[in-house]
Amino acid sequence: MLKDTSKDSFALDVALISTAVIICLAAMVAMCGICKWCQHRLGKRHKSSLEAVTTPDSNRGRNEKKAIKLPTGNKSVNTTPVQGQVPQDDSDRTEPRSSVSDLVNSLTSEMLMLSPGSEDDHEGSSRENLGRIQFSVGYNFQESTFTVKILKAVELPAKDFSGTSDPFVKIYLLPDKKHKLETKVKRKNLNPHWNETFLFEGFPYEKVVQRVLYLQVLDYDRFSRNDPIGEVSLPLNKVDLTQTQTFWKELKPCSDGSGSRGELLLSLCYNPTANTITVNIIKARNLKAMDIGGTSDPYVKVWLMYKDKKVEKKKTVVMKRCLNPIFNESFVFDVPTEILRETTIIITVMDKDKLSRNDVIGKIYLSWKSGPGEVKHWKDMIGRPRHAVAQWHQLKA
Repeated sequence: MLKDTSKDSFALDVALISTAVIICLAAMVAMCGICKWCQHRLGKRHKSSLEAVTTPDSNRGRNEKKAIKLPTGNKSVNTTPVQGQVPQDDSDRTEPRSSVSDLVNSLTSEMLMLSPGSEDDHEGSSRENLGRIQFSVGYNFQESTFTVKILKAVELPAKDFSGTSDPFVKIYLLPDKKHKLETKVKRKNLNPHWNETFLFEGFPYEKVVQRVLYLQVLDYDRFSRNDPIGEVSLPLNKVDLTQTQTFWKELKPCSDGSGSRGELLLSLCYNPTANTITVNIIKARNLKAMDIGGTSDPYVKVWLMYKDKKVEKKKTVVMKRCLNPIFNESFVFDVPTEILRETTIIITVMDKDKLSRNDVIGKIYLSWKSGPGEVKHWKDMIGRPRHAVAQWHQLKA
């Protein structure tokens, strides 16, 4: 009985040990399998993320942007991993992407500086600014009256030698030029406020919409004809006149021939020792024909002005029937250094007429605060004393 019991006990112990070993082995195998599975899954996910970053489509998208924004001489950066090569980690790829980004940003700034909009702004700044005008229009059907109110203007150019203007506005309903209305003159004001109302009474609506409202801003000149500053045209068939409409309009160069009056070549020479300015009227070209025969008899008047006073006048001989005259006449004016900044030289090209009053072909104002071309000539004269500085000037009305 005892022997059988020991045998049974030994068999039970072996079975228990075997079972424990099997369980341990199974656990180790299971743990090893889980570890490999985790490593495999983690590796697969890492590889997928790299492939997502460096897919051909993704690279092509970045290369297209570079082709637009980068110069053709720069090489694109390819981040696609080579087969059999260990993919670079994020830190290895950060520096190239950063340098490319910096280059794109710098190039984008240059492209913005050279964009068409920037060029337009630059061209806009180089063109002469004639200012803007604000006005309103409306129609009273009960009284058959068309109303125009001239409100104000801003940033008008200086037309006088004193660096300002005396603006006023003429109002027409084109094609009728016989009947016009005018605002008051605002003295020495480049941002005038008029707030004046004008009525065209007894004007049927059917005729009003066939008219063009024409506004001409001029600089009043008591010594000669008024200088046109700019104009605005508004076809009334494009305006809803059933209610008052207010407009801001940019002034455009006047189309009365003031831009085709010809050019004059002259030189200035300043001598600070002798306190003199020598004006040499050299020649003119493409002068406007003022006579019926399609020609002119031009001569040139030269006025020396100090502040608001005309000090001295000189003039050339008359060139008969000539639109491209050669004068070559010099005039010397005494100008002390202390009054140089308040001095203006007004040059007027005239057409001699025996039967009536002489006609003005065009004028030039030379001082340190006149138009851009005139100011340049004046500064060149002062900057190069005792040297004759010649320059072409466009004649203005």
